Amino acid sequence: MENRCRHGPEDYTMEQENEKINAIDESVKISLIITAKNESVPIRDVITTAKPYVDEVLVVDGHSTDDTRDVSERLGAKVLLDHRKGKGDGVRVGIAEATGGILVLIDADGSHDPHDIPKLVAPILADQYDMVIGSRMTGGSDELTGDIGRFIRNTGSHVLLLCVNYRWNVRLTDNQNGFRAIKTNVARDLGLTENVHTIEEEMVLKCLRKGCRIGEVPSHEYHRKHGTSTLNMWKVWPHFVWCIFKHYFW
Repeated sequence: MENRCRHGPEDYTMEQENEKINAIDESVKISLIITAKNESVPIRDVITTAKPYVDEVLVVDGHSTDDTRDVSERLGAKVLLDHRKGKGDGVRVGIAEATGGILVLIDADGSHDPHDIPKLVAPILADQYDMVIGSRMTGGSDELTGDIGRFIRNTGSHVLLLCVNYRWNVRLTDNQNGFRAIKTNVARDLGLTENVHTIEEEMVLKCLRKGCRIGEVPSHEYHRKHGTSTLNMWKVWPHFVWCIFKHYFW
């Protein structure tokens, strides 16, 4: 298949960005998908801040033992349950249930800025891209530097990113950030299967294989607003490597 993708960070002036945001086609519904487990405190701000930018909020809960579902419902979100398989499973549940023409994926821990949603969505509405990723490499991150563990994580991510870029002759800067927007029909056509955090990587790889257009906009990643992450990178890293490998040659 001919690869018609255009890739890399957007280089917009502020005036161009405002023009695109103001030109948003209001007939296209935007669905926000939040996968969450025991995030009752930070998810309040995420939903409240994001609601003005979207038409539908879906919270896919990983069978939380706190008030995540109750809090989300009180704030007007539609709450769904995943199948206890992991984040990727939750993303697929959200994709299947969303009613909007564009999907926005965002984490529940407050590390992403919902005010960046218009930046993610505008290039898709302008039919410039099929998926737009919020790049931490151009927007900055509080989570990728500061200790040896983060250094190893960052280095490993860049090695895998180089594999993607040179395999498909693209120049993405961040293929793993979960904060992104994608056309609903494109997401449903990908046949996603990953059950854990590799779902974002799989999404990029399958988009490239299908010739979809991928863009990026700068987006800052903040420290989570409450609690500690349950993600064990040392256990998950083999999944990221295998995800790249199995899509690299076929």
